[in-house]
Amino acid sequence: MPGKERKSGFEKILTLGYAKEFLIISSVGGAVMLFIALLSYLDAGPIPLAPIDWSMIAAMVFFGPFGIYVSYKHKQIERIERRLPDFLRDVSEAGRFGMTLADAIVVSAEGRYGELTPEIRKMAAQIQWGVPANKALNLFAQRVDTPLVNRVVAIITKANQAGGNVADVLTMVSQDAKKVHQSEDEQKIAMTSYLAVIYVSFAVFIVVIIILNTQFLTAMEEAGAEMDMDAEGIEAPGGMGGGMAMEMETEHIPVIQYIFTLAVFAHAVGDGIVAGILQTGKFTNGMKHSFILVLIGFITLRVMFGGLGLVM
Repeated sequence: MPGKERKSGFEKILTLGYAKEFLIISSVGGAVMLFIALLSYLDAGPIPLAPIDWSMIAAMVFFGPFGIYVSYKHKQIERIERRLPDFLRDVSEAGRFGMTLADAIVVSAEGRYGELTPEIRKMAAQIQWGVPANKALNLFAQRVDTPLVNRVVAIITKANQAGGNVADVLTMVSQDAKKVHQSEDEQKIAMTSYLAVIYVSFAVFIVVIIILNTQFLTAMEEAGAEMDMDAEGIEAPGGMGGGMAMEMETEHIPVIQYIFTLAVFAHAVGDGIVAGILQTGKFTNGMKHSFILVLIGFITLRVMFGGLGLVM
């Protein structure tokens, strides 16, 4: 049992289709981009982009493929589990007409249950070939391998072994599964507003940084250049200066712009993870949102606005 508890976390996610392969590809790709960022930082060779650019690309390469694939697999599992109550209801109704569990499964397999249909028909075919109903159900659970399917199959097989009224058990399990889905839908509706707030607040943050860069910092840089010109004009012939010129140090403006970009990068990663956890309670779903937010920040600051004028 302790082993199952550990596998229900990140290790369980790696069992979803090709999730492990996508994680390896994403990790290797991200590491390569970080290595290029290091070379750019050390000025090792003609690398066109700044280190922060390559760092943001590395984050997108790492978060994107793995996060999007795992999110797709979770949605596929959700579509499968949402059709399970319909199948259980049909089996229950067939059982109320005096059919055994095996016969009820075979008859109900003629229905349409979305992505669950091929596996149900495969289970019905196994029963017709002589496989016991309990074993066919366990094989079905191993092939589909979702939390709800495993739990439901365990309950049905126990009820069938006990010799009780399986139709009543199927009805209760079907109603319980529907209540679980209704609760999940209510949670998603409630969390959608928070997800929208995160995206809107990130967009506002980017707009504020763009305004600061294009209006405030640009004005400071121009004012500093004018003061330098005035200081040169006040300089008297023969090295005698009036000493009344004001100076404005503008060499720190690129550093401020660099910090702005780092702030957008950090917000994109952090806000994305929080958005995923709020939406589905899964860290991996947040990786998809982090990829989207980093991509928005990269296109907005580093492409549309010329990288905020950074050379670092």
